[in-house]
Amino acid sequence: MGKITKAFEKSSSAAKNKPGVPAEPASPPDQSENAADARIPTRNRAAGPANSVSRQQWDLRLQIATDPNTAYFESFRRLRASILYPSSGNRPKTLLVTSAIPHEGKGFVCANLGIALSQGMENYAMMVDCDFRHPTLAGLFGLTNEAGLVDYLQEDVDLSMLIRKTGQPKLSLIPSGKPPKNPAELLESARMASLIDEVAGRYPDRLILFDSPPDLVASETSTLAKQVDGVVLVVRYGAAKKAHVKQFAETLGHDRIYGVVFNAFPENAVEAFLEKKLGYGYGYGSGYYHYSS
Repeated sequence: MGKITKAFEKSSSAAKNKPGVPAEPASPPDQSENAADARIPTRNRAAGPANSVSRQQWDLRLQIATDPNTAYFESFRRLRASILYPSSGNRPKTLLVTSAIPHEGKGFVCANLGIALSQGMENYAMMVDCDFRHPTLAGLFGLTNEAGLVDYLQEDVDLSMLIRKTGQPKLSLIPSGKPPKNPAELLESARMASLIDEVAGRYPDRLILFDSPPDLVASETSTLAKQVDGVVLVVRYGAAKKAHVKQFAETLGHDRIYGVVFNAFPENAVEAFLEKKLGYGYGYGSGYYHYSS
């Protein structure tokens, strides 16, 4: 139980460590994504200029939190290093980002981790929003959920038609699509299992992040966790009970957990930071993310 216990035990001391972080150089433009975007049938095409989204269209909270000079974003660089250079075993190709209960900020974590991964000199990343009940990734990047993973699972739309650029070089997204009536059945289907294998094989140059529903409210999360290479577990201070998090970790298998992203502060540091920056109450229900290996 080492990494889970350490994440809790270090929560109080983490708040004292907020180092300054130098900015990383800009990544080169990505020319490899969305070549087939214009061929998407009108009924399956996401609304808006999918090929021209810019960082200025991102949710303001994401714009501020991913400032490379903040200690907040440095947490994700440390997590990136742990994923790309594991102490044992091979580098993962597919990772599930999940939490034990709702409202722990896993979608926000997935977005930040995707950005951090894509900023590596030789790294590409793709995010897949599997949270059909409460999708967040498209909205964070200024995109819509008009078409996405649901269309692939229900209507056999080709994956290349559903990939969206995010405004971050070398980072792409498959949105969730419109909420289906049977989310559990779709995510537990053989077609979903084949998708995981397909994206890993079709896009060998990138790491794939799957944003999944919280385990407590969605039975399919445990199924998805068994089909990917590893898991990033998001835990928010004062939210999930320690016993539940430990039980979830044991169910997943400790060796499959590549990182614990821990919202370590009783006072919401991100919310305070955003309010200071924006001048009014514009908080987000997540905090400073501390990674513990």
